[in-house]
Amino acid sequence: MSDISSIDGVQQMLGAQGYICGRALGTVVFLSLKLGRPLFLEGEAGVGKTEIAKALAAGLNRKLIRLQCYEGLDASSAVYEWNFPAQMVAIRAAEAAGGADQKALTTELFSDDFLIERPLLEAMRPDERGAPILLIDELDRTDAPFEAFLLEALSDFQVTIPEMGTITAPEPPIVILTSNRTREVHDALKRRCLYHWVDYPDFDREMEILSARAPDASENLSREVVAFVQHLRTEDLFKKPGVAETIDWAKCLLALDIITLSPEVIADTLGAILKYQDDIAKLHGSEAKRILDQAKASLEPA
Repeated sequence: MSDISSIDGVQQMLGAQGYICGRALGTVVFLSLKLGRPLFLEGEAGVGKTEIAKALAAGLNRKLIRLQCYEGLDASSAVYEWNFPAQMVAIRAAEAAGGADQKALTTELFSDDFLIERPLLEAMRPDERGAPILLIDELDRTDAPFEAFLLEALSDFQVTIPEMGTITAPEPPIVILTSNRTREVHDALKRRCLYHWVDYPDFDREMEILSARAPDASENLSREVVAFVQHLRTEDLFKKPGVAETIDWAKCLLALDIITLSPEVIADTLGAILKYQDDIAKLHGSEAKRILDQAKASLEPA
């Protein structure tokens, strides 16, 4: 059983799942667990916001329920749907049998047998392992009406199905909301949560993360990879590479049996760390060599 009775215990629990976090993030996760408050995480894409929920679920041995947000997401899609094809089959079967009790048929049609649970309703259900981890991912992709609905759902940890009534969670789920800040989330929702900005890690922290997630990479290659990505983030790019890209790149280099970085290797593998053609084009020619030289210089003893 993971010890989450202290900030250090939470950090160690996350670390055991390969998630290396600093004291500030460990503190807000500890407080979220201790106080039963939703945790709202903002930051650039790829800095590890979603991974926190995955690491918590694994470390606490809880079910992870993920609601992936998107433009146009509404309450019904996030809570429940009725299995209309199955309901139609049941209606036809009742008609074929003849003399069906309409009231009994209606009750049967709107029962658990025909209910399709979506993430928010699923998170309200009891689980033998304890309250699940509810990850509401990329909330900034939704719109204001869904935020308003979510505000009510997270206040009381209950949802209403008109045909069945109100369903209340016997134990509130552990809620983590993430945002890439493509737009501002309303203050009313933020006030319900503990807040933390997840930033890009410094060199030492990113080395720890890479060591945990790509342990087969040599220390020399890892240092070069992290130094190059750290310098790359200072460039004028449309989308700076996140920690996820650092890990992906290191794994690609390992698959290619690369032992040290060179401009040629970087040019061949840029697609692992940059996802926009304009950004990739900026690193053609001497630019990759310039950044690599800066990165290697920063690794030399002072």
